[in-house]
Amino acid sequence: MSSPLSPALVRTAHVRLSDVHVSFGGRPVLAGVDLVAAAGDRVAIVGENGRGKTTLLRVLAGTQPVDQGEVVRAGSIGVADQQIPLGDSETVGDLIDLELAAVRSALANLEAATTALAESKPGADDAFAAALADAEALDAWDADRRVEVSLAALNAVDDRSRTLGTLSVGQRHRVRLACLLGAGHSVLLLDEPTNHLDASGLAHLTERLRAYSGVVVLVSHDRALLADIATTVLDLDPSSDGRPRGYGGGYAAYVEARQAERARWEALHAEQLAERQRLVDDLSAAQNRLRDNWRPEKGHGKHTRATRAPGLVRAVHRRQEDLRAHVVAVPPPPARFVMPELPQHQGTVALRAAGVTVAGRLDHPVDLTLGGADRLVVTGPNGAGKSTLLTVLAGMLEPTAGTVTRARSVRIGWLGQESDLPARRTAAELLEQRFPGSADPGLLSGYDRHRPIAELSTGARRRLDLALVLAARPQVLLLDEPTNHLSATLVDELTAALASTPAAVVVATHDRQLLRDTASWPRLAL
Repeated sequence: MSSPLSPALVRTAHVRLSDVHVSFGGRPVLAGVDLVAAAGDRVAIVGENGRGKTTLLRVLAGTQPVDQGEVVRAGSIGVADQQIPLGDSETVGDLIDLELAAVRSALANLEAATTALAESKPGADDAFAAALADAEALDAWDADRRVEVSLAALNAVDDRSRTLGTLSVGQRHRVRLACLLGAGHSVLLLDEPTNHLDASGLAHLTERLRAYSGVVVLVSHDRALLADIATTVLDLDPSSDGRPRGYGGGYAAYVEARQAERARWEALHAEQLAERQRLVDDLSAAQNRLRDNWRPEKGHGKHTRATRAPGLVRAVHRRQEDLRAHVVAVPPPPARFVMPELPQHQGTVALRAAGVTVAGRLDHPVDLTLGGADRLVVTGPNGAGKSTLLTVLAGMLEPTAGTVTRARSVRIGWLGQESDLPARRTAAELLEQRFPGSADPGLLSGYDRHRPIAELSTGARRRLDLALVLAARPQVLLLDEPTNHLSATLVDELTAALASTPAAVVVATHDRQLLRDTASWPRLAL
């Protein structure tokens, strides 16, 4: 399927950032960001949660002012952020009309210009030519058909009379994404577009973005999507010199370059720390010699030793100056995720489901048995009941039919898709209240640990949800779309940890890379 953009619009599609800085409350969020993207470029914005990825998309969209730097945009812009712009009482049709506002406006202007031209009004020729160019640039006549195609491919609700309040969060996002894929914008800004898509929806999104002839800038944890479509990667994580890094050659080239740079960074930092420790040791040795010679034992060459004191004093001063001159210029690399040591359930069976169904949500009976360090991946299209099954297994929902048996002593950790945390508490307070003395496994920055939860980004809240689950030291982990909203680096580290933990693990996911990484695990297809 080809892009709907006209050749003229493609030529003008362009975004550029030059030395962009943004701070919130005096805290730098973006510092020194440079980016140039023209038609055909597909830019992936990556970085740990809280590094400013969503803020950068807002800067490109024009909704977030910058403190310093230059922002240039050319062409119409479509934005898929993490908030739906309409309330529960509006309909699917209202959302489609809102997202196709540029198309509707272009067609209305063309109709008015056509009427003016027919009536031979002054300036009608120029107005008609301009209106026609705008409509052609968006291929406005075909926009609704393109939206219908994407609604079907994304398994989205196409009943325009349905109120949004009757749709799940995922259904709303799929409707909005279908609109953007069909609207014909020259620049697409997408924030986590894969979060609510099943396998067929992911395939459609990938196909459309690969064929898109305008500019695409996206933030996504979906490593398979990034590998399939990204032509350029902008990494907002700290580097050895503190500035964001841009990488050409696609996502695979970025991963390789990032690993090499991380290794160099760690080596340089270690070398500088080792040199500083050597200088500290030399100073300590010189001070010890000075002390020993400055206070000689009685009757043992006091005059000889005293005459050596000025030279020792000079040696101490030289080493103090060397130490002061040695600055550790290379900052420490960011901390890696460290999975807590989870216990293994020692009984034969930790968890068993027999003939479990939930009316209207999990229609086909499910049987499964988990014990020890068992692994299981639950797959299926949207609506098949994956989340429902995990909720039942966790004891958060009673089945309509069937039974769930849990070992008496087993501890179960459940990570759902939706977060429900007290808004006014901080992460540190919540962790200490629920699990006194527990350590955060490198999931939250020091800054985020002490902010009210209401102020945390979606990704930081997801990290806190995961930290709370792990802090309980469960013997069975039930993870519903665990990669949602997490950075690609953290997902890689989490995936490796899940493969080796002694606890039993059940994962429900559409994440194609996670499915590839867990290819050896047993599957339960719903």
